[in-house]
Amino acid sequence: MSEIPKDSLKAILLELECHFTWNLLKEDIDLFDVEDTIGQQLEFLTTKSRLTLYNLLAYVKHLKGQNKDAVECLKQAEEIIQREHSDKEEVQSLVTWGNYAWVYYHMDQLKEAQKYIDKVGNVCKKLSSPSDYKLERPEIDCEKGWALLKFGGKYYQKAKAAFEKALEAEPDNPEFNIGYAITVYRLDDSDREGSIKSFSLGPLQKAVTLNPDNSYIKVFLALKLQDVHAEAEGEKYIEEILDQISSQPYVLRYAAKFYRRKNSWDKALELLKKALEATPTSSFLHHQMGLCYRAQMIQIKKATRNRPKGKDKLKVDELITSAIFHFKEAVERDSMFAFAYTDLANMYAEGGQYSNAEDIFQKALRLENITDDHKHQIHYHYGRFQEFHCKSENTAIHHYLEALKVKDRSSLRTKLTSALKKLASKRLAHNDSDVQSLSALGFVYKLEGEKRQAAEYYERAQKIDPENAEFLTALCELRLSI
Repeated sequence: MSEIPKDSLKAILLELECHFTWNLLKEDIDLFDVEDTIGQQLEFLTTKSRLTLYNLLAYVKHLKGQNKDAVECLKQAEEIIQREHSDKEEVQSLVTWGNYAWVYYHMDQLKEAQKYIDKVGNVCKKLSSPSDYKLERPEIDCEKGWALLKFGGKYYQKAKAAFEKALEAEPDNPEFNIGYAITVYRLDDSDREGSIKSFSLGPLQKAVTLNPDNSYIKVFLALKLQDVHAEAEGEKYIEEILDQISSQPYVLRYAAKFYRRKNSWDKALELLKKALEATPTSSFLHHQMGLCYRAQMIQIKKATRNRPKGKDKLKVDELITSAIFHFKEAVERDSMFAFAYTDLANMYAEGGQYSNAEDIFQKALRLENITDDHKHQIHYHYGRFQEFHCKSENTAIHHYLEALKVKDRSSLRTKLTSALKKLASKRLAHNDSDVQSLSALGFVYKLEGEKRQAAEYYERAQKIDPENAEFLTALCELRLSI
């Protein structure tokens, strides 16, 4: 084919279906953590497509400015295609070729970029695609789903849509069902609104039926069964898995999570330590270990009515130190791990290290490109820290309100509204002109649908601060709806 001018080349590149056109933004992930995780999965996770992982790793290398390394990853992907997908070599190569074209374009090797564009174009022509450089294939949708999933919570809905599209073409494809089930499981887990979601139970059961030898998908089903109060049934899967495997860290980590949630902390820690030997840089494993030590600490404090003495006190201090160590490791290895930040900050507070706690909370509050659920959780925990450890009620109210403004429906909603009402009412008992408390109660009652009460509090706030636009707007809305 004749040489294409650079501007026209860019327009064609944007048509290709590959990691460079799927809007995977580097600011949404910790590049080093994702690169590390992909490396671990290539070494230990036998159930996941190595082709998919090498393509994704090539894109991550590009985002790090390592285009030569990206090319090497794409060569590995090509070898896998020739070895494992020779029956569908051209179709399976489309994403890899698209990635090659983009990498060479960024390296200013335009002839090489065009060579791969032409390869894609030839396959599209051969298979009578309505588009010159794009082919609708479920294998591509599946690969897109895995890539989106790796970029975090903001991408889960898009990942779900990609897997759904793949399943429309092949409803019983084993790999497509695994991808879909894990995505819906993650959505269940990340978007709770007060109750356990179980949308993923059916998809997980189907994925296990289609992949009876796959330990990785079975462990997710076990966790979901535990979620829906079928723990004994879930544990049968876990025991079966642990009998079959000895050191698969990706299976051990979720088996450990099952035992942690069952309060079998020693068993959980045993499995986590085993997994950590294989993958010592895993932020997930360090976070899970921190959660186990925290749970053991809470148990002792409950048993001693929050007044541990002697050996109990020494044990509590030891557990706090261990939890801090592992939460800190998790944050250092994944700078976008929002829950690890709040857990670390809270553990510092537990140990009386308030300036360290404040420092970590400030880092968490500055996190960008995280989900609303994560922002919501950070504001809630920082509000509690301010109320109970720093005795700064103004700041606490501000952050409780911020949490509700970010996301007003969640498992924390009752705790948040209750904390706000209690704190604001206490402050008004001392000073009935406290405008922050009046407006906070107005906001909470409005949120709960108690319009008349909300209007009363906003009216009182507005009398004190008549020029406040927020109070005026809220009052207008309330009066029109009463």
